[in-house]
Amino acid sequence: MSSVVRRTARTSAPRWPAAAAVVLGTCLALAGPAPSAGAAPTYSVPTVFFGDSYTADYGIPPLDRESIPSALCLRSTENFPAVATRRLAEQGVTLDIQADVSCSGARVHHFWEKQPLPFARGEVPPQNEALTNDTLLAVGSMGGNTLGFHSILKQCSAALRGQSVLPGEPVDEDEPAAKCAGFFEVGDGKRWLEDRLAQVASDLERMLENIRLLSPRARPVLVGYPRLVPEDTAKCLTPAPGQTQLPLADIPQDAMPVLDRIQKRLDDVMKKAAADLGADFVDLYARTGGNTVCDGADRGIGGLLEISPSLLPWYAHPNEKGRDIQAEQVADKVVEILGEAEAGADRRT
Repeated sequence: MSSVVRRTARTSAPRWPAAAAVVLGTCLALAGPAPSAGAAPTYSVPTVFFGDSYTADYGIPPLDRESIPSALCLRSTENFPAVATRRLAEQGVTLDIQADVSCSGARVHHFWEKQPLPFARGEVPPQNEALTNDTLLAVGSMGGNTLGFHSILKQCSAALRGQSVLPGEPVDEDEPAAKCAGFFEVGDGKRWLEDRLAQVASDLERMLENIRLLSPRARPVLVGYPRLVPEDTAKCLTPAPGQTQLPLADIPQDAMPVLDRIQKRLDDVMKKAAADLGADFVDLYARTGGNTVCDGADRGIGGLLEISPSLLPWYAHPNEKGRDIQAEQVADKVVEILGEAEAGADRRT
């Protein structure tokens, strides 16, 4: 991308039509009462949802089985985009969903490149093909698979190394999982991590520029990942109610703070990319410290080997509670964006 394009993306506000603000007359969800049940919104917001398994919310049934590609993307029809859309409708905001192209396993570069499907069952188009000149919101989570978080988990867990359904290999299979605490702090492990974080930053910048080029009026909204490991890792030494497996399986306790630091660094990389490219960021990490995988009945993340209602292991993905947190935070961000649009329209009139 040229430096001219990058400067434009960083400094220019998206050009929303004045009608985009009309809905705020009945909605301003955080500042005033919701509209009556019979009130109809006067404007709908063309929206594209994109992303990986954290947008697809793959463990939550029912899964989208409209086509083989949809089924192999393991996208829930009750994912956070669906729930956030309903939540906004209750507040008088209608999202005109142009597409939800989220797909489990997607890396950031699958935003502009085809994504191969499992079992050699074909591929799905680049996610950016869903964008149009009319798109006003592009919302989703991307970055965790480019970082290789599954490989990080497999590096730290002997039990996960035998899970063929979980994609990826450990970073260094010759290094015992029990030594994970120091693996990413020095030497080859540290170099691998730094290279991956740099790749995430570069790819997210390209993705956000791509959105601005294909949908010049769109507000990109990058949704961060919920926190996995709590500050008090002793909570991870007890199974959740009704479970027999520990929430983080056999990951050593001294490695848990390392995982948390890695996730926080990913969150910071995503936040910086959004800020640098003029996008909005939903910081789920900062809002989910009491809903980690180790928070028992309050957990918003399913345990690594806990079986989800879709009969797949959660592998540390949002459960229904976590999905609802995602939806709430995304809906609040959309209301905030529309409020800014209304304020801008008022200043121009």
